[in-house]
Amino acid sequence: MHFKSNKTSAGKTHGVARVISKRGFCSRSKAEALVREGCVKLNGRPVHDPDAPARENDEITVNGQKVEANQKVYFMMNKPRGVVTTASDEKGRATVMDVFAEQFAKLFPGKSVPHIAPVGRLDAASEGLLLFTNDTEWANNIMEPRKDRPAEHLKIYRVQTAGKPSLEDLKKMEDGFTVPPRVFGEPEEFMHAVSVEMIQEGEKNCWLEVTLDEGKNRQIRRMLAHLGFEVQRLVRIQIDCFKLENLKPGCIKQITFSC
Repeated sequence: MHFKSNKTSAGKTHGVARVISKRGFCSRSKAEALVREGCVKLNGRPVHDPDAPARENDEITVNGQKVEANQKVYFMMNKPRGVVTTASDEKGRATVMDVFAEQFAKLFPGKSVPHIAPVGRLDAASEGLLLFTNDTEWANNIMEPRKDRPAEHLKIYRVQTAGKPSLEDLKKMEDGFTVPPRVFGEPEEFMHAVSVEMIQEGEKNCWLEVTLDEGKNRQIRRMLAHLGFEVQRLVRIQIDCFKLENLKPGCIKQITFSC
């Protein structure tokens, strides 16, 4: 099957910085800076407002270089524990972009690493499936819940906990409850899981399979902490139809199929 991607009409307008980013030239923030610095021309005329309207098929140059739309690419990674989901880190920690660049060079020797970004995030202590693309519309579609297609936006996790939640605890997670804020002064949040299943039990811990249809910040960790259980490992194994399967930690794989 061929990969599906939403296409924007050539007549629809966006801010020029967004169009530059959508074409895969650089990040949105970098594009905004380039526009403000006077480096950008739109249809031959200098432009200084990042929100100046531009169409998908307009001619845009940056320092005289024509900005062409890049080929859309899609990858998955098995994110290792301890790696942060950012482009750079002020603490000097390894980032998913560092890992991606290293693995891309191994898979495609001599090719330039595409301007690409992770779809959503996993916190540093979490592991597993992370998607990457330069197709912003597809990424937004993955991230935004769709009430008409809820099954296409499920995310599945394997979670190891210290201690063993009871069946009543698992039912509470499925029914949902209000969780205290991570930061003082922020509002409480209602959270729920689509399903929670005990898949393996040990003497001092267990493994759960948790399915979500929403992606609130550190949701599983906060829900379990509220019930009195510490998360020891958290591994995302599926997003929509994309499955981690046997992809090794730290490795990437190009996606060439659609859900």
